Amino acid sequence: MGTIDISYISLLVGLLLLVIPMYFISKFKTGLFKSSIIAFARMIVQLSLIGLYLKYLFDWNNAMINFLWVIIMILVAGQTAIKRINIKASILLIPISIGFLGSVVLVGLYFLAFVLRLDNIFSARYFIPIFGIIMGNMLSSNVIALNTYYDGLQREEQLYRYLLGNGASRYEAQIPFIRTAIIKCFSPNIANIAVMGLVAFPGTMIGQVLGGSSPNIAIKYQMMIMVITFSASMISLVVTILLASRRSFDTYGILRKDLRPK
Repeated sequence: MGTIDISYISLLVGLLLLVIPMYFISKFKTGLFKSSIIAFARMIVQLSLIGLYLKYLFDWNNAMINFLWVIIMILVAGQTAIKRINIKASILLIPISIGFLGSVVLVGLYFLAFVLRLDNIFSARYFIPIFGIIMGNMLSSNVIALNTYYDGLQREEQLYRYLLGNGASRYEAQIPFIRTAIIKCFSPNIANIAVMGLVAFPGTMIGQVLGGSSPNIAIKYQMMIMVITFSASMISLVVTILLASRRSFDTYGILRKDLRPK
């Protein structure tokens, strides 16, 4: 049995469900009504456009075009992360881009080559979705972790200087802040992974089952999706922090005062 298509009329009927949460958002004067409407409008437009250009990407199935699309995703994700972290682009853009590119290529190609064992690892059908899933998870993880890391350094600057003054290297003095960032970012993920399949069925698995795949295949894909997104997020975060730290401190190892954009 194939996937049951959703007609445009049915799609509009489904969108009517948003009336319920939007009513409560308005009733309790949360201030989220306008931003929610804009967010869903953008989602609809963006996903519609994705449907159009993914069709062409799949038809072309060209390795160079696929990689170009990944580079575009990395640049957009980097800019988005910087806006959410509110740190100067001159400090974070290159570290984030390198962290994203290195981890998504390393983990993504490893999965395609050694787990799926594709004859063509650049096949658009697998290359684009897998790299997109990895990028989305890396973005959210990096935003949470980097915000925690920089906020901690600025809030607990005396602790950082105390560690430096007691003989710690700049890297050693940063370890408590890196540790806190990792805990803040990955604790919810670990908790979700621990109950996956018992409390909730993840979207990737549900999508495959609805698409006609057997539950056994869908489960194995979901296991690997969790592994590759978790691994790539950790790699990109550590690489980004290590590279960004070179731009975040002065020659004396003291946190720069001009980290935030004016």
